[in-house]
Amino acid sequence: MSDRSNLLSPEELLALTEGVHDGSIETDTGFNTQVSVHKHDLASEDSSLGVNVSSVDMINERLIRMFRLGLLEVLRTTPRVNPNKVQIMKFGEYLKTIKPPLAVNTIRLNPLRGYSVVIIDPSVIFSSLDSFFGGFGKGVGELPPGRLFTATETRIINIILDVFFKSLKEAWAPVMEITTERVASEINPQFAQIADENDLVVLSRFESDATSSSARGFIDLVYPYATLKPLRELLRNRVQTGDGNEESDKAWREDMAIAVGDATLDVKVLMGHLKTTLSHLQNMKEGDMLYFKKPELAQFISQGVPTFGVSVGTRGSQIAVRVEKQIIPGQL
Repeated sequence: MSDRSNLLSPEELLALTEGVHDGSIETDTGFNTQVSVHKHDLASEDSSLGVNVSSVDMINERLIRMFRLGLLEVLRTTPRVNPNKVQIMKFGEYLKTIKPPLAVNTIRLNPLRGYSVVIIDPSVIFSSLDSFFGGFGKGVGELPPGRLFTATETRIINIILDVFFKSLKEAWAPVMEITTERVASEINPQFAQIADENDLVVLSRFESDATSSSARGFIDLVYPYATLKPLRELLRNRVQTGDGNEESDKAWREDMAIAVGDATLDVKVLMGHLKTTLSHLQNMKEGDMLYFKKPELAQFISQGVPTFGVSVGTRGSQIAVRVEKQIIPGQL
C-alpha cells in the first residue's frame, strides 16, 4: 500500500476517464449490479415492522364513542370530538407542534411499560367549563405561556380525564386489560419526558369541530413507540368487537337464537305453476279448466324463498305437508 509506483499516472487516469465516457470501457461488470439500494439510518428506529396503526385506529374509534357518551353525562351537552388518523413521529417533532399552556398529564397504562401522556388543549377545557355551568360551550383565545389553571379549571380537567380513562380502559378491553394511573401534571409538554427527542411516539389526536373558532381544540394521547411494540402480535390481529369473553359470547348467541326463533314468517305451499297468455286469461269464464304437469314435490316457500320440497297430504282432519328434502337457493 505504501508503494506509490502502483498508483496510476495522470495520463492513465485521463485515459481511463475518457474510456468510461465514450463507452469503450465497461462499467457495470461487478456482481449484483441490479440490486436496488435503500437508505437506512442505523440511529433511527424502524416503524415499518412494528405497531399496526389500523388496530390503534380501531381502538380509538371505540374510545371516542364511549368518551362522547361519558362527557354527555357530566357536561350535559353533546361534545363534537372526532379522532384523527394515528401518526408515528419523533417525540421532538411532536413537541414543536404544540405550545404551553396545556393540561399535560403523564400517565401509566399498566401493564404496559413506560409512561404515556394525555394533553388537553385549553379550548377544550374552557368550552367544557362553559357547558358545565350552563353556557353554550364557548372557548377561549390564546393564553399567556406561563398561565396556570385555576382550581375550578383543574376540577374540569379531572372530570375530563376520569371519563377519558374509563373510556380508554373499555376501548383496550378487546386487546388486553389495562389500568390507568396519573403520575404527574404540568402545563409545559417539555417537562413530560416520556421519550427522548429522537424516539418514536404514536400520536392519537381527538379534535373538536365546534363552529366557533375559539372553541376548537384537541386532546392528544401519546404512546412511546417502545410501549406498543411488545404488543405488535396482538395489534396485528383483528381487534375484536366484543369483550373477548367466550362465556358471554355463547350466552349472547343462545339468547339471539331464542329471540330469532320467536319471529313469525309468512309461508305458502306451491303445488305447481303454468304459463298462459294474457288474452287466454282475459277470456276465461267460470267452469274453464287449466291443465299443468304436477311436479313430484310441492315447494314450501318462506318469505318468498323456496325452502323445502314437500309432499302434500292429510293428517286427521287437517291438510298437511311432509318435508322430503331441503332446497338450496340457486339449485332449483
